[in-house]
Amino acid sequence: MARGWLPGGRHRTVGCMNTQRMSHSPGPRAWLGLLVVLGPVLLVAMDGSVLFLAMTKISEALSPTAGQALWILDAYGFAVGSLLIAFGNIGDRYGRLKLLMTGTAVFGAASAGAAFAPGPELLIAFRALMGVAGATLLPSALAVLSELFTDPRRRARAIGIFAATFAAGFAIGPVVGGQLLSSFWWGSVFLINLPVVVLFLVLAPVLLREVRAARTGRVDVLSVLLSAAGIVLTVYAIKRAAAEGLTATPVATGIAGVVALGWFARRQLRLEHPLIDFSLFRDRVFTIAAITGLLPLAAWSATAYLGGIYLQSVLGLTVLDSALVALPGAAALTITCIVTPALIARTGTRAALVTCHFFIAAGLLLLLVTSVTSVSGGIGWYVASTVIAGLGYGISFSVVADTAVAAVPAERAGSAAAIAETSNEIGNALGIAFLGSLAALIFRLRGPGVAGTLNETLQVPGLTAAVIGDAKAAFVTGLHITAAIAGTLHAALGAFALRHLPRASAGTGDAYPDHLVQDTTEDSSVR
Repeated sequence: MARGWLPGGRHRTVGCMNTQRMSHSPGPRAWLGLLVVLGPVLLVAMDGSVLFLAMTKISEALSPTAGQALWILDAYGFAVGSLLIAFGNIGDRYGRLKLLMTGTAVFGAASAGAAFAPGPELLIAFRALMGVAGATLLPSALAVLSELFTDPRRRARAIGIFAATFAAGFAIGPVVGGQLLSSFWWGSVFLINLPVVVLFLVLAPVLLREVRAARTGRVDVLSVLLSAAGIVLTVYAIKRAAAEGLTATPVATGIAGVVALGWFARRQLRLEHPLIDFSLFRDRVFTIAAITGLLPLAAWSATAYLGGIYLQSVLGLTVLDSALVALPGAAALTITCIVTPALIARTGTRAALVTCHFFIAAGLLLLLVTSVTSVSGGIGWYVASTVIAGLGYGISFSVVADTAVAAVPAERAGSAAAIAETSNEIGNALGIAFLGSLAALIFRLRGPGVAGTLNETLQVPGLTAAVIGDAKAAFVTGLHITAAIAGTLHAALGAFALRHLPRASAGTGDAYPDHLVQDTTEDSSVR
């Protein structure tokens, strides 16, 4: 039995959602199946961050513009985030394992295409295709796990491992990318996916079984198109405005994107089976949890991307040294993600939601001390920043889905879990799109005017030391401003949560309560 945290500090007791199945101890097949499923989950998470240290090498090889560089980074995240809920519903109708196999195969093929892309345009296209495939993997993998582990307590432990693996993938992505680039060319960060893909396609049919939901609504195709078009058009407008100013093109596309998103939101309120149940946001606990899923990923992705450029292009570190500098922060994030569920059982989810934002704010504000001239000082403050912020990121990654699901009635747990996952993916992409575009705008306004980005500027031959110094100073100014904005937002959200979240003496106890997987265990048939 698991206890869910309700608004007002009340608790409810929720039993196993599928009483028709006998709970039993999982055998070797279940644990091997878990290991196999974690492979694609790790890849989806890593590919959201693996390019942060690789962008310098990619810029040298493919010479993307400022806008193209940002699209190389976040086309993947936007594709995953905009299609995650839709593919969850498709898997319910046509089979989770079938969708998982198809998505993994496409993910592998797109990874190979990205590795050998001859120019930035094709690399962006393959990154977007990887995102489409990645959107099929997360909800399907979670559903397949519910078939492997029918005992509620062991299922909660397995899903906790699932969540920790996903968070760890985000954390170690830049480190893995840096290690590969120290010995191989930039395409190796994509080819590393292929052995995991092949292993999964060979073992999954043996260890996993098909799972379908007996009752599900149809997928509203227009809603999928509206959400994807609205996000892409709005972000495109922001990036064009940051790179070129408020010309007619970004203004027109921005208006079209906002209209599409408004149409999407209005349509969801009328559908019997909406992609996003907006009525869930009437609960302040759920709303704060959803924002906590989005904002930390936005801050982390933007500062990790800009930090990679800072370490290599400003301080002059090699890609391997940059990866080693990023390692303490990644370790802090991963370890915190693993130990947080046990801490929540003592301190409660309210304390975790409040604490994570203050840790992230403190870590981000430490970036304001980094400078252009002091290499040792810059590295020291950067490591301190990533470690302290990493503690907050680890807490937020662990607690968001659990809190969001427990804040709503059990029959709406599936929608809450989908929104929580989507907020993570959208946050990862929005961080680079909004904060990355802000940094690009600041560089354009304060830089020497030689090129649109720092990396492009440094590649121009014959630059004087003064011009190089001005370019680096402009980039660091952009890094400082984005870190200050993100840190202030986290501090404000932490203060808001401290005041408005209901007090509770304890959390759920488990990483995920039983009803988190309601949509994948209740009324489901294993075939």
